[in-house]
Amino acid sequence: MHTDVAMDFRVLYSFLLALARVSGFLVFVPLPGMNAGPSMSRVVLALTLTLCLMPLWPPAGTAAQFGDLALWVVAEFAVGLVTGLGIAFMIEGFQVAGQAIGLQAGFSYASTVDPSTQADSAVLQTILELFAGILFFASGLDLQLIKLLTLGMGTLPTAGTVFKAFNAAAVIRFGSLMFSTGLRLAMPVIGSLLLLDLAFALLSKVHSQMQLLSLSFSAKMLAGLVLLSMLVAACPALLKTSAARTFEILFRLLA
Repeated sequence: MHTDVAMDFRVLYSFLLALARVSGFLVFVPLPGMNAGPSMSRVVLALTLTLCLMPLWPPAGTAAQFGDLALWVVAEFAVGLVTGLGIAFMIEGFQVAGQAIGLQAGFSYASTVDPSTQADSAVLQTILELFAGILFFASGLDLQLIKLLTLGMGTLPTAGTVFKAFNAAAVIRFGSLMFSTGLRLAMPVIGSLLLLDLAFALLSKVHSQMQLLSLSFSAKMLAGLVLLSMLVAACPALLKTSAARTFEILFRLLA
């Protein structure tokens, strides 16, 4: 007896559309250690998230033409891409702060391996990136991210969705938010280190016999760590503020 396997193409099309959005999202989302593991794990993660979103899959009819299906896939991929890009810019703000503080405090001479990109990176930059990733999940922002990822998934996209997703103004706002977040975190430390430089310069001018140049380097590194540890308590509120503005931009862009 032969067994015929029947496949409902409506389910297959809906699965492809949801997978396109999830795959575009995973391209830019900065999950720590994502690139360090095997590539098959990313495929499994994309498939698992797609299956978890099954009740929200867009309804695709069997009478859809190839051009319509290609347009839908591109639109869904663009929505996921811009969502992941917004989250990447939000986390990147802490890396900007780490780069600015490390350059001023002298930590730019030491490098380590970034687990996200497998490239040499500054120590403070990598530490703040991992710390921001931990805060992201500890603050429950991942639940809001899933809600944002499913925004408008129950309806079929149109050609206007692609133009709305690839919006240059939104990318500019993401970039300005990234730099403002980094500067808000780094400016107190940079200002204090500048005052420390002025103090060492004044002491060197008053007492020219004192060799303060060799001491200033280690003093700035120690002061940078102390000041940064004092600002750790303000990082959750800063991340929530940046996340609220990022989600607001994405909701307006994708709604």
